[in-house]
Amino acid sequence: MTTFLELAKKRFSVRSFRPDAIEDEKLDAILEAAHVAPTAANKQPQRVLVAQGAEALGKIAKAAKTFSAPLVLLVCADRDKAWVRKHDGKNVMEVDASIITDHMMLCAADLGLGSYWISNFDPSVIKNEFLLPPNWEPVNILAVGYANCESASPDRYGETRLPLRETVFFETLQQSK
Repeated sequence: MTTFLELAKKRFSVRSFRPDAIEDEKLDAILEAAHVAPTAANKQPQRVLVAQGAEALGKIAKAAKTFSAPLVLLVCADRDKAWVRKHDGKNVMEVDASIITDHMMLCAADLGLGSYWISNFDPSVIKNEFLLPPNWEPVNILAVGYANCESASPDRYGETRLPLRETVFFETLQQSK
């Protein structure tokens, strides 16, 4: 059985997908992962648009590079449904949408699928192409499919990530030596 940390290390950003369709059972599991993901105050502002057909995939491709993924999940958030922190008025819709995206991405990896989390897209194109309601904000795009490339080494993080001592602080923000 794979541990969570092994799964997280196995996952990598896929930039080349095979054209194979994703099985309904796998798509259902990915969507269920989004369904069970936590959101602030359980407000559930996420709205996920599933794009598999040529027309919907083409609309998303106008706004972002999707690497020809056969499945693209457009993760939006309804700003009117999201929890707002009373102390400063911060709407956490983007946090909630990102938690949902992360759950779907890791579920895809667990199912043997690759994914690519896309933040570099033109939201105005998405809003116009899909006629999103004004209170819906496109937050993330997740391209999903079978990888058509070599997987990245799960041991790569020692070289590609900052050391923990530079990103984690205990009790104070003073760097330990």
